[in-house]
Formats: sequence, structure tokens, C-alpha cells
Amino acid sequence: MSIRPMRVSAWRGRCAGLALGIMAALSHVTADIAGQELPLARTDQGRWAEVIAASRGKLDSLRRAMSIPGLSISVSVERRVVWSEGMGYADLELRSPATPLTRYRIGSVSKILTAAGVALLHQRGELDLDAPVQDYVPSFPRKPEGEITTRLLAGHMGGIRHYVDIEAEYYLTRRYETVFEALEIFRDDPLLATPGTGFSYSSYGFNLISAVIAAASGRGFLRYLDEEVFRPLGMLHTGGDHTDSLVVNRARPYDRAADGHLINARYIDNSHKWAGGGFLSTTEDLLRFAHAHLEPDLFRPETLELLWTPQRTVSGEEIGVGIGWRLFPPEMVGGRRAVGHAGGAIGGNALLLIYPDDGVAVAVAANIADIGYPQGGALVFGDVIFEIADLFIEAR
Repeated sequence: MSIRPMRVSAWRGRCAGLALGIMAALSHVTADIAGQELPLARTDQGRWAEVIAASRGKLDSLRRAMSIPGLSISVSVERRVVWSEGMGYADLELRSPATPLTRYRIGSVSKILTAAGVALLHQRGELDLDAPVQDYVPSFPRKPEGEITTRLLAGHMGGIRHYVDIEAEYYLTRRYETVFEALEIFRDDPLLATPGTGFSYSSYGFNLISAVIAAASGRGFLRYLDEEVFRPLGMLHTGGDHTDSLVVNRARPYDRAADGHLINARYIDNSHKWAGGGFLSTTEDLLRFAHAHLEPDLFRPETLELLWTPQRTVSGEEIGVGIGWRLFPPEMVGGRRAVGHAGGAIGGNALLLIYPDDGVAVAVAANIADIGYPQGGALVFGDVIFEIADLFIEAR
């Protein structure tokens, strides 16, 4: 008997053992994830067939007219999914179809995910919304213009600036290791106004909120949201857009060239703005998030009321924003009460709408930004999503 076959046999045995070990580990991970997956309640689409057909026609016409590579939409009524579908491609080169499980860059919809972290800390008595942020982040300098609080930041009234140099700030490729480190972008800049005197949209204000969350919780910002918000709600396809990680079902991000044709979006690193615009999610995960706000469970009734109560300036003017959430003017949403947020990112777009009195939630996302962003915001969906929401409300 030669030595070589014995060595081959031993090598095969080791490989077999390693393979079994990997399979067992993967089985464990799969089982662990499956155990936390919270299935969305669904309803018979037959009853909604006519509305779905009309809505699909509207959305697909928009997709083609705007040359949107891929998009997904999910709609629920009374916390039951009535329509969930993808259109076009998550990846044009591979011809991978978009589905409800496609993970998109959701831009500023990230702000209301961050607001959930704020709400939970406040609900547990671990965060005073009206305390100066320096109580939690002492390294952030006090400003002569006035005290900044988490409540004011969540309503865009903290005086923190937004992007100034789009090329240098919006298209950042630098990796920031912590949310505290990313504060250096704006920490030494003067405030735009005395805190509380007026509304001034600021994604950087949410950077500061993420540092408050990390300090108040004693955990990293992304870890805290994952452990306290995403996993409890079964949002297993939501998290930071890590460019160095393998992410199943991640949509390829696209942009438009000056002449309008589609191109791959530029490389960016979203670690400088997780809280205000750096998350990936799916439309069905966004429905899970919406449902958590339609009935008290993770959040107490008074916490839900806090999130959706419009803040006021020191002069008493309502600003149409609660804790992170936009409160849409009735004339914009058919005279109904609606809350939500839109988001535009490099190679991504999203919108989450909730009609609390009607029990309807709509989540939509795409893998291209409005060519006018950031000046125009998430306008690529126009009024079509509001029209689709109206169709489902009227058909209840």
C-alpha cells in the first residue's frame, strides 16, 4: 500500500468533515434567521384584482416613461398584504428581475428608521428628548446660537446644516469607523439659525442623532437598530449599506448621464450618513415597519402619538414634522391623514406612506435616483404613488 492513497484518503476525510461542519453552521444560521422571520399576513388578491391591475398599469407606465431600471411595491390594508410585486431589473447586466425581496438604497426613509430608535430609548426612559445633546455626546461643541436637543434635531429645527459641497460631501467614498467620527464633517460649523426658530432640512442633524443613540444605548448605532428595531419586527433584510459586504438581493444602483441614458452609479460609502440616508431595505420590510406603527406593540400608544405629533417653532408655527416623520398636508393626500417619508440616494429611491385612519400602507423603492436630486428629492415617483394609495383606500 502506498503512502499517497493514504494521504489522499485522509485529506478527503478532513474535507468531508469540514464540509459537514460548514453545512451544520449554515443550517444553524438559516434556522436562526427563519426563527426570527415574521411572515406578513396576506389576503386573497382576487378581491383586489381590479385595483391591482389599474395600479400596476400606472406604475409600469411611470417606470417606462422615466426609464427606471427596476422597482418594487408592496401595499397592505389593515396590516394584510394585498399586493407585492417587482418590475424591471434589479441588475440590468445580469437581467436579474426586481422582486419584493430586492434590497434598495432607501435614502432619507432611513430617517424614520432612526426615529424608531429614538422613540424606544425615550419610551424606556433612557433618552431625554429635550436635554442638550452634549449630555450624551460631550465631544460635540456647544454653539453660541443656542442649545441643540434631540427633539429639535428630529424635527429639522436644530440649526445643523445640510450638504453644502455636493461633490465633496454627497459623493463621499471615505469609510468612517463610527458615527462619532463622522461628526467631524460639520461639528465645527456655525448653526444656520437659533435652534427651534425654524425648519431647515438636515441629514447631518440625523448624524448627530445617531451619536446620541449610540451613547444613550451604550451600543453602536447600527447594532442598536438591528437588535432593538429590525430583528424584533422581522426586518431581516434591512441594515446599513456596507459596500464591503456581500448582500443577498442587493439592487445594483444606477444613475443617468447628462443625455439621459442609464449608467452605473458612482461608488460611494454611506458610513458618513447611516442615520439620515444610509440604509438598505425591501418594500416588504418597510411594510413590517409601517405595521408596527399602526397598532401598539413595540411602541406604546403615547410613543406613537409622539412620533406623529407635529412640532412647532418657538413662535408656535407647525412645521409638518414629528419625530423624524413627515406629516403630509391633507390637500396633498386627498384630504386624508397620511404620514411617511421619501428618500433619494445615489442609485436609489424610496417612499413609505401610511394612512393611519384608513389602515393602508404603501412602500415603493427603485434602483435609481431622481436626476434632479438632491435639489428635487424623491420626485421620480411623482403623484403616482398617492394615486395608487387612493385606489386601494377607495376599494376597501
